[in-house]
Amino acid sequence: MDKLVIIPTYNEKENIEKIIRKVFSLPGGYHLLIVDDGSPDGTGNIIKGLQAEFNGKLHLMERSGKLGLGTAYIAGFKWALERSYQYIFEMDADFSHNPDDLNNLYNACAAGADVVVGSRYTKGGKVVNWPFDRIFISKGGAMYTRMILWMPVNDPTAGFVCYSRKVLSTIPLDEVHFVGYAFQIEMKYRAWKLGFKIKEVPITFIDRKEGVSKMSSGIVKEAMYGVWKMRSF
Repeated sequence: MDKLVIIPTYNEKENIEKIIRKVFSLPGGYHLLIVDDGSPDGTGNIIKGLQAEFNGKLHLMERSGKLGLGTAYIAGFKWALERSYQYIFEMDADFSHNPDDLNNLYNACAAGADVVVGSRYTKGGKVVNWPFDRIFISKGGAMYTRMILWMPVNDPTAGFVCYSRKVLSTIPLDEVHFVGYAFQIEMKYRAWKLGFKIKEVPITFIDRKEGVSKMSSGIVKEAMYGVWKMRSF
């Protein structure tokens, strides 16, 4: 019981059972914590219906209302730290992150990295089925972030990440306040500033086939302005 995958959800009924079953089919003894923000489509009820089948391995944290990606992960990190998990993963519910890559992230972390990023923009990484404007925003945001923060991470907004326990125990989680892409940048930046080793492993990111994207202009703006605030950390 040393590996926990945290998946935030909001209206993911089309994907949630499939992603749960896929993660539990992998070798390695992964546990799952789903942080559901009161999905009105019944995502939480689907998870509850599977908990008896995956007793002790499938956990659900229900929150009231859509409180944001960053706060979901912070709640999940704290939950993991209260227990004995040594490797804590972030992953999306919509299969844009291939669960088969979990072992690659884990192996790199177990081999000595403190934070392992499933990267679209390192050598060997790629994006499939994204429209040009999304690729332009994402790649442009990565370059923009590197120019301002000088952080040596090619994919700073990546949401497929493995953290060692010591990283999450050291970062002051109550001081992390961004919620969208900026949250992903902030977590990596705080880890880097604290001297932790960040490694990128290539992944193929595939745009969701079912469900609705949570991307918004507000999330992009938060990241654009947020990186300047991070320089003061």
